[in-house]
Amino acid sequence: MTAPGGDAAADVDDDGGAGGDRIQLRGLRVVGTHGVLAEEKSRPQPFELDLDLTVDLAPAGLTDRLSDTVDYGEVAERAAAIVSGRSYELLEALAGAVAEAVLVSDLRIAAVSVHLRKLRPPVPLDLGSVGVRITRRQ
Repeated sequence: MTAPGGDAAADVDDDGGAGGDRIQLRGLRVVGTHGVLAEEKSRPQPFELDLDLTVDLAPAGLTDRLSDTVDYGEVAERAAAIVSGRSYELLEALAGAVAEAVLVSDLRIAAVSVHLRKLRPPVPLDLGSVGVRITRRQ
């Protein structure tokens, strides 16, 4: 659980015995229609995701078998399907849906951190992206 003012990414170190093991997915880009403004709901825009999966990687390290770890390709496909699917108004809700889909995809995932960025935010400033980072556990 994240303490008030705490860093959720650091809190994922309480991993239920996975020893700090992580599978990292970086820079997954997906087009979706999310936002509060009418233009955001009608015009697809790019989003970028980074995912950190807390998983015990020791079994796969010993056996070298995909069946002994989490298939990151499947995780990426599930996350992409959420972003390209139904529309959400808030990045917080979209990130939560991604986290839930990842956690139910494989019960060996003890926790997931989702860093979601909207790459073309609708603000009249030179702003590279806006985003949220959340951590959820089984």
